[in-house]
Amino acid sequence: MPSDLVIVYHRQPYEEVLVNGKIEYRENKSPNGIVPTLKSFFGSVDKAAWVAWKEAPDPSNPGFERVVEIEDSFGSYTVSRLPLTAEQVRSFYHITSKEAFWPILHGFKEKYNYDPVDWPTFREVNWAFAEAAAAEAAQGASVWVHDYNLWLVPGYLRQMRPDLRISFYHHTPFPPADMFNVLPWRGEIIDSLLAADVVGFHIPRYASNFLSCVRSLRDVGQVPRTKVAEDMMSEGSALSDRTVPTEIHLESGHVVHLGVTPVGVDVDYIKGLAATEDTDKLAARFRSEIGDGKLLLSVGRTDYTKGGADQLLAFERLLERRPDLRGQVRLLHVSVPANRNMTVYEPIQKELEEIAGRINGRFGSFTFQPVALISRAIPFVELVAWYQVADVAWITPLADGMNLVCKEYIASRKDGDGVLVLSEFAGAAVELGAAVLTNPWSTRAMDFAIDLALDMPEAERRARMALLRSAVQKRDTRHWASDQLSLLSPEDFGKKPETSGENEAA
Repeated sequence: MPSDLVIVYHRQPYEEVLVNGKIEYRENKSPNGIVPTLKSFFGSVDKAAWVAWKEAPDPSNPGFERVVEIEDSFGSYTVSRLPLTAEQVRSFYHITSKEAFWPILHGFKEKYNYDPVDWPTFREVNWAFAEAAAAEAAQGASVWVHDYNLWLVPGYLRQMRPDLRISFYHHTPFPPADMFNVLPWRGEIIDSLLAADVVGFHIPRYASNFLSCVRSLRDVGQVPRTKVAEDMMSEGSALSDRTVPTEIHLESGHVVHLGVTPVGVDVDYIKGLAATEDTDKLAARFRSEIGDGKLLLSVGRTDYTKGGADQLLAFERLLERRPDLRGQVRLLHVSVPANRNMTVYEPIQKELEEIAGRINGRFGSFTFQPVALISRAIPFVELVAWYQVADVAWITPLADGMNLVCKEYIASRKDGDGVLVLSEFAGAAVELGAAVLTNPWSTRAMDFAIDLALDMPEAERRARMALLRSAVQKRDTRHWASDQLSLLSPEDFGKKPETSGENEAA
C-alpha cells in the first residue's frame, strides 16, 4: 500500500538485536531524540514509510531484506533499506559527507579535503534514496528528507515524481556563500534543494545564509522577509538576525518555502526521567562522590567543531589564576568519538588526553583529580543525574547547528538551579539568551564567563534558569516537527505557522 508520508533519513528507526541467531527489530532504547520524534508523525497518516541505508557485503544478494514491516508503539510502517557496501558507506558518508561537507558547513576551510571525494558514488547513493522514496510514496504524498548527506535527493525525486510535496531539513549550520562556494558541486546541490517545496533550518541566520548561496548562483529576484520573533533574537548571540527570508520564487513558477524551526528536546520525557526515584538515587550517589566542591560538566562529540581542547585550556587557566579553587572544582569532560572508524578524529582525542593529563599532573593529588575525561557514551538516565548534580553546564562549541545537550541540561534541572555557559556560535544561543553566552574563540571571554558562572548568586542562577526552562518548554520536539510538517502539508498536519512581524522584501 503506497504511503502518505515518507521520511528519508540515513539512520534506521529501530535497533537490530540478534536473538538466537535471528535479527529482531526493537524500539530505540531512549525515547528522546530525533528518530522517535519523526516516528511520532506516523500516527497522523493511514500509511507511512521510512527510507534508510544498511551496510551489506553483497547488495545483489537476493536474501537481503530490502523492505521490512515494523509495528511498534508508533504504529505500523514500512522501512525501505538500501544495501550499501562498506566502500560505498566509506565514500558517501565518511569521506564526502564528513571530510568535504562537514568542515565547510561549520566554517573550517582549512579542514576541507577535496582530493578523495568520489562524486559519482555520492550521486549514486542519493539516487538510490530518491528511487526508494519514489517507490513508497502515494500520489501527492509528502516526502521529508533529512540532512546534508542527502542533498541531491530532492532534485532526483522531483524528476521522478513531480506530484510529490518535498521537504528538506538541514540539521547542521548552513554557511554563507563565500564558504559554501568552496564546494565545486555547489550549483548541483543548490538546484537540488530548490526543487523542494520546503527547506527547513534551525535559526534565521542559516536561512539567510542559504539565500546568499542561492543568489550567488541563480537570479531569484526579490525575496520576501519577515521580522524575527523577539524570543529568537538573543542580544548576546553572534548568530541572531533581525529579519528572515520566507520564500524563494523561481522563474519556473515554483515556490520554495523557507521554514525556520529550532530542533528541541522531548521535555516531558526528560522531566519524567528526572523525577524518578532511580534518578534521584543516582544523583545523590554522584553528589556524595564529588563532595562539597563544584562540578563543571561538558558533554559533546570528539570533533574539531566542539572546541574541546579550548575548553580544557580555559579550565587550566582557571586553576592557574584562582588558587582558591584548586581542590574545590572539578571538570567532568565527556567527549565521545563520533565514529571510531574515522581516523580524522584521532589527533583530537590525543590532544584532549594530553591536556587533561597535564592538568591532573599539575593540580591533582593522590585524593583529588580536577579533570575526568570520559571517552564513551554515558547512558541517558545517568546523564540526566549528572545534569542535576552539575553546578555549571559548560557547552562551548566553536560552531554548532543547534546543540541539544544544553537543552537537556535545562530540562533536567527540576530544582530550578544551575548555570548554563553557552557558546554564542551554537544555534541554541539565539533562543537561550538567559544563559551565560560566551565567545569560545576568545580566551578573555571564556575566562570571564566561567568566573561569572562559578561566582553567580543563587537568586540570579534561579532567575536565569526559569527563563531557560520556559524557552526549552516552548520549542520542544513536537513544536519543531509539527511546524515543519505544517509548512509541507498544512491540510494534513495543521495550519501553516504564522510569522511574526511585518513582511519586507530583500
